[in-house]
Amino acid sequence: MASFPDIPEALTGGDSREETLDMARDALITALDFYFDGKCEVPLLRKAKKGEEAVELPASLWAKMLLLNEMVRQQVRPVELTRKRGTSAQEVNRLVNLKHTTKVDSIQEALSALGKKLDVGMS
Repeated sequence: MASFPDIPEALTGGDSREETLDMARDALITALDFYFDGKCEVPLLRKAKKGEEAVELPASLWAKMLLLNEMVRQQVRPVELTRKRGTSAQEVNRLVNLKHTTKVDSIQEALSALGKKLDVGMS
């Protein structure tokens, strides 16, 4: 069984550890999509505690979560971000769509338009 305390909507299980971890990643991304569809702030996932397994997510997905959260905090709709960036509505809509692959640089530029800086780290 796999669950995420910060994202209770993501529950899944499998017949083996490997299958459960693979399904957990899919369940997590699917649950995150509900936050994006609803334009709701995403609880940022905490680091795994001792004895817990971590599910790795793509860096671009993390960056999209940070962008969505900042847009929600500042109450900036995609149309307003389009104006701030001087870009197309289609491009901004892709930035806040988990199904669309986006370069981290584009997300960084959008965060910059909101007065924020994207910091990338390594652990």
